[in-house]
Amino acid sequence: MRPLYAAGGIISVGLAAIGAFLPIMPTVPFLLVAVFCFARSNPAWEKKIMDHPHWGPQVRDWRERRAINRRAKTMALGAMSAGTVFTWYTLGDPWYWISIAILVIAGGWIWTRNE
Repeated sequence: MRPLYAAGGIISVGLAAIGAFLPIMPTVPFLLVAVFCFARSNPAWEKKIMDHPHWGPQVRDWRERRAINRRAKTMALGAMSAGTVFTWYTLGDPWYWISIAILVIAGGWIWTRNE
C-alpha cells in the first residue's frame, strides 16, 4: 500500500503545482490529499509540505482546526466568481447556471468554515 500512497501523494503535489498557476484549479485541497498520502508512505515529504513557508500554514490550519483564513476564502470566492463570469460570457445559457450552482454550493461551504 505504501507505493500507492506515495504515487497518490506525488500526483496530488503535481496537481497542486498546476493549481498554483491556474486560477481555476485549487492548490491547498490537493496538498491536503498529498499530506494524507505522505503520512502513510513518506513522513519526510509530509513534513516538507507542512513546513513550507507559504502553503504549510494553510495546510496546518485545516488539519488542526478545519479552518480557512479569510484571505484564502476571499481569493477562492473571487476565482470562482471570475470563472462564473467567464462561463457566462463564453458559453452562455444554460451553462452558466452550472457555474452559479457551483459558486453558491462550494462558495457557501468555503465561506462558512472556521477562520
